Amino acid sequence: MVSTTESKPQNPYIEMLRPEIADMDLALPAASALLASYLLAGVFPPLIPFIIAVIGGYAAITSSYVFNDCCDIDIDEINLPNRPLPSSNISKKQALFYSLFLAIIASVTSFYLNPESFVILLIAVTTISIYSLVAKRMTFLSFVPVGIAYGLVPIGIWLAFDPAGILKESADSLILPIPAIFLGMMMCVTDWGFTLSGVARDVEGDRAKGAPTFPVTFGVPITSKFVTLCWVAGFVASIVIGWTAHLGPIFFTGAIFAGTWMLTQSFDFIKNPLPERGGRLFLQGSRYRSVLFVSLIVDVLLSTIFTSYVSILW
Repeated sequence: MVSTTESKPQNPYIEMLRPEIADMDLALPAASALLASYLLAGVFPPLIPFIIAVIGGYAAITSSYVFNDCCDIDIDEINLPNRPLPSSNISKKQALFYSLFLAIIASVTSFYLNPESFVILLIAVTTISIYSLVAKRMTFLSFVPVGIAYGLVPIGIWLAFDPAGILKESADSLILPIPAIFLGMMMCVTDWGFTLSGVARDVEGDRAKGAPTFPVTFGVPITSKFVTLCWVAGFVASIVIGWTAHLGPIFFTGAIFAGTWMLTQSFDFIKNPLPERGGRLFLQGSRYRSVLFVSLIVDVLLSTIFTSYVSILW
């Protein structure tokens, strides 16, 4: 997990939420909730739980951003000195309380929706904390827990609307349907590519502070190839999601066109394996996943409306 861009004159509390990638962070929980309800009963999720899930999912994601900033102040002093913490626009103590506040919001909302979602949140928080506190300074595989943590986000949201029945009674004996599994896998593997793109941009600061990240250990050229493999795997997983969930042409159009564009950008990173190109790919990865999730949302919305309209006619 990395910061996005150089700071701009704005509220440090807002800036630490990574507003540059907020579209992706909001679209993910929304798409997960809609798809879960659609596959479970062919209907929209209840409005209030849906809103709570989106807020809770966003709070969980952004809490990890803020906590990571608290752990990376020394590195950001080199890579992004204008960020809120290295520029002293906010203190570390304030940032830690802010991260805790967001985590509490995520915890309360997840427990309210389904205790199973709360358990997934605890696992995800523990996993991403391992990255921020320990892994980044110890191993080039530090990106692995980041992807796992973010792969758990749609799973936690999914369980809020389609319980597995382990901690909460459910009529369905299936723990998770195949589309949910592939949604989590897609988020995991694309987040490896997403994170390593940004880490490639921050290679000099990581090297100076002794963080043996993948780009520091193997170089940006090899990183660019691995990143591309991650996006290829993510693209394939997105198609499997659409196929197993029986989604329509809107989703597949968005997934194919956005995926093709993203792969083109990834191959350009291979041709130009520079830290700044990795930084651009980081933001482009956010745009890709945002378009993918919005395509899923629109497809499910229209399919649900169409199904309801046909049922009324008949």
